[in-house]
Amino acid sequence: MTAPVAVFCIGNPSRGDDALGPFICGELEKWPEIGNGQVELIEDFQLQIEHALDLVGRQLVLFIDAATTTQAPFDFRRIFASTAVAHTSHALLPEAVLQVFCQTEGGKPPPAFVLGVRGESFELGAAVSAAAMAHAAAAMALLTRLLGRPELAAWESLTTGAIGSAAAIVDAG
Repeated sequence: MTAPVAVFCIGNPSRGDDALGPFICGELEKWPEIGNGQVELIEDFQLQIEHALDLVGRQLVLFIDAATTTQAPFDFRRIFASTAVAHTSHALLPEAVLQVFCQTEGGKPPPAFVLGVRGESFELGAAVSAAAMAHAAAAMALLTRLLGRPELAAWESLTTGAIGSAAAIVDAG
């Protein structure tokens, strides 16, 4: 049986704040919601074409990754399949994974969201920065709400654009 929710945690543990995705994955693995078959965690260094197959049979999809261009502590938004997204044969953006799903499965992908957690330093061999750890803690508060109510309308209501700021999500939690 396929879990209705897939959570992709993307990042390289050897590159400072790029480890935010794997760190959050490790924290989520401790949650009872993860072990009850409702949520599947998928951790990888980067998104690949093959990840489109992991979308089959899902009701909701969440991509978690470190971000350099988002405001602290994070950005949470809905995404859609796009042919305009640049990609290579080695790494894809989440929107491109959704587009690959459309092309391979012949239908619309499940509703998908991105949680970009603000990272500050991505040096090879560096530890996760204190600022990034604080941003991850704020993101975990959002994840508590998301995974506690895995419904499209609930997730859409929590997008940072819908309520103005990530701080409002954390304060409301």
